[in-house]
Amino acid sequence: MNNTKARLILQDGSIFEGIGFGFPTNISGEIVFNTGMVGYTETMTDPSYKGQILCFTYPSIGNYGVPSMDNLDEFGLPRYFESDRIQTNGIIVNNLSNVSSHWTCVRTLDQWMYDERIPGITNVDTRELTKKIRSHGVMSGKLMMEGSEDLIEDKFEYDSYNFMPEVSISEPKLYGDRNNDLKVVLIDTGTKFSIIRNLLKLGFSVVRLPWNATLKDILDYNPVGVVISNGPGDPIICKQTISTASEIIENSIPTLGICLGNQILALASGAKTHKLKFGHRGQNKSCIDLDSKVTLITSQNHGYGIDSDSLQNTDFEIWFKNIDDNTVEGIQHKNKPIIAVQFHPEASPGPDDCLYVFEKFKELVKKAGIESS
Repeated sequence: MNNTKARLILQDGSIFEGIGFGFPTNISGEIVFNTGMVGYTETMTDPSYKGQILCFTYPSIGNYGVPSMDNLDEFGLPRYFESDRIQTNGIIVNNLSNVSSHWTCVRTLDQWMYDERIPGITNVDTRELTKKIRSHGVMSGKLMMEGSEDLIEDKFEYDSYNFMPEVSISEPKLYGDRNNDLKVVLIDTGTKFSIIRNLLKLGFSVVRLPWNATLKDILDYNPVGVVISNGPGDPIICKQTISTASEIIENSIPTLGICLGNQILALASGAKTHKLKFGHRGQNKSCIDLDSKVTLITSQNHGYGIDSDSLQNTDFEIWFKNIDDNTVEGIQHKNKPIIAVQFHPEASPGPDDCLYVFEKFKELVKKAGIESS
């Protein structure tokens, strides 16, 4: 812990004083909050947080430390991380725990952030900050460390920034058996490892392609289906992915969209998206499956959503709705094997109530294969 004075300066001029930790540098970003109680390593490595300074509403963070990135699952993926590095620009906490105790712990949160050159600020009234964001909406801000002379942008334009080159893979990568007949293409717009993990658990092999992959790139692998991943930023920026998604829809390829992928499929069909006032970020968001009428607890991390009225002019219908604000949480095509959800069915962190979304995708793949044969 560097124990220097630090300040969080919001776009509206508000200033929150605190103590710096992690790497002593100055950064800017969009200020957002997450209401989850656990899973800070998974949360901070979620590429959907790229470009954002994350406020944890849970009061004490860091108490169980940080596990090793070398702790891998049966598929060779890190067990406790959603990408290979911290994705948040910085974090804000009320109390940075000075005790880190867990059997998986190899370093403290503070040390991990220092190693990856990510700053943090503690001793902040995160309740007051969260209330301000809920009232005003998300806004840009700066995290400034006393003594640091690092220059940052005067005004960070999150909405117009294309994060894809920073979060997407640059070359195709295969997970699983290359000779597997059940091969799916994952369009990586900032994917989490847990999406790959759950596809592998279902018996698929996964070919991970860059965000701007064309339909030809996809079909070269002769996949049985396509998954469009989560990711950061305004979905309208992903014009190449939207164009490819429209061709996927036209060709009736079995497809699952997750979070940003949900928005991309909606845009590809002619619907519209909009920015939410302060987004949905947490592990206890209630959604109703309109098919089964069952309410589920979901893990979420998004700042944009689908305009429900604009779906009326498309071939998609609403599949899930948010209980709290009635926003669109999932869509399904009326006559093609294409589904998408705004929440994270893979969770990580959070509840696994919605893992059946992956099962439904596999059912659509099987049904499409039977019909084509």
